[in-house]
Amino acid sequence: MIERAFQSAHTVTPRPGPAPTIRRRSTHAALVATVFCAFALYIAWHASHDGPSRLIDEAPLTAALGEAPGGQPGTAAVAGAVGAAGTLDLVKRGEYLTRLGDCIACHTSDKSRPLAGGLAIQTPFGKIYSPNITPDRDTGIGRWSNTDFLRAMHEGIGKGGERLYPAFPYVEFTRVNERDVLAIRAYLNTVAPVHYRPPPNELRFPFNQRWLMIFWNLFNFDEGHFVPDSKKSAEYNRGAYLVRGLAHCEECHTPRNFMQGLKQRNRFSGAVQAGWQAYNITPDRTGGIGAWPDGALAAYLLTGVANGHANAAGPMAAVVQNSTQYLTEEDAHSIVTYLRAQPPISGGVTRSRDTWGQPAINDVTALRGTPVTTVNGAQLFIANCASCHHWTGAGVGASAPGAYPSLIHNSVAGAATADNLAMVILHGVTRTTKTVDVRMPAFGSELTNEQIAAISNYVTQQFGNPRAAITAAQVGVLRAIPQ
Repeated sequence: MIERAFQSAHTVTPRPGPAPTIRRRSTHAALVATVFCAFALYIAWHASHDGPSRLIDEAPLTAALGEAPGGQPGTAAVAGAVGAAGTLDLVKRGEYLTRLGDCIACHTSDKSRPLAGGLAIQTPFGKIYSPNITPDRDTGIGRWSNTDFLRAMHEGIGKGGERLYPAFPYVEFTRVNERDVLAIRAYLNTVAPVHYRPPPNELRFPFNQRWLMIFWNLFNFDEGHFVPDSKKSAEYNRGAYLVRGLAHCEECHTPRNFMQGLKQRNRFSGAVQAGWQAYNITPDRTGGIGAWPDGALAAYLLTGVANGHANAAGPMAAVVQNSTQYLTEEDAHSIVTYLRAQPPISGGVTRSRDTWGQPAINDVTALRGTPVTTVNGAQLFIANCASCHHWTGAGVGASAPGAYPSLIHNSVAGAATADNLAMVILHGVTRTTKTVDVRMPAFGSELTNEQIAAISNYVTQQFGNPRAAITAAQVGVLRAIPQ
């Protein structure tokens, strides 16, 4: 009886109503529930992967850090630095590591205010402006604690708890040990503070919602310190620590997924950055750098030149100028050792980029006395390029420092596409190292898209890969990409 009365009191007679509205509410509720579940899964995953918070890394890193010549400790010297002399050593070490991380490249928009940020970084989702990392207390990181700095480097979280965008490569920097991070902080504390507030980011909705980085991190970020491989040599481990940490080579040389995360299955197989092709640096002998001698690869890092193979241009020229030229010989060879041990990826390439081409023999004489009424690649090459690269394409100055490089057996001319070649003609080359100052003029303001396409196609046909070709319209697209 009581049961029937209870059912009667709680029975609601259905009323006709707007069923579509109910369905929409159900859909919204399901969506909210899905997002909540995803968030809960992320929190659970994060908690399971988080170790105890500590300021200084106590893990043994001897195999990864190696030693400097003469038995003196390398990176480990930072941990033992005490007193005034120790502080100087810490700052000096931090300066080296800051250069290795190429911090100045992204955090400098005006050379008169280094590390003050403001550089516009183009992404598929909008524009991000790099922050000020000078020790200015109001606009820089002067008020940041060491813990704040460590959290940004290792977790991608700013001082105020905001999620940082992965244009800042915390995906790689998470592997840098605490001693080295604190050395970088010590050095940054010594640079001149600059009172400058960069412009706000220009990201489209919903990409301007920083909290969404929680879900990006779930799929694209594996937080954790570098752990040496006990089965590998100290040199290999040192190279792995550098390449996958501060040097963040994957950020340019690894293709990305639709979320702009790194495709780990295709590590170092090449990608496009601001219109420039960052080439395959796996040890595949045709698609990558497997045929380069170790010395040539180390020389490329230190000088930007691997004779008979490649000359650094575009973003890589800036990397050499700002970063890798300062590598110690030991660190440069450790990087080579690590790259040599990676899985080779051909990328479908059947002939190495640096094996194409032959000298031009009769092009100059063939043009003599011949009226040219159309855009002619050979004529444009002789008029604009031959004074430095010689009309044969063999270059001027042989292998001397500062020589004008040969276009024969040249990676840019022998690439599968002529994009980098056209970009070099458009923007020139600027690369200053300890031994040489390289300057190739930019022809973008002097030549039309059609003319640049004609020169590029002449170079690839004569000195490089004859299957690589580019149109004037494609040159126009490259020209429009901000640099």
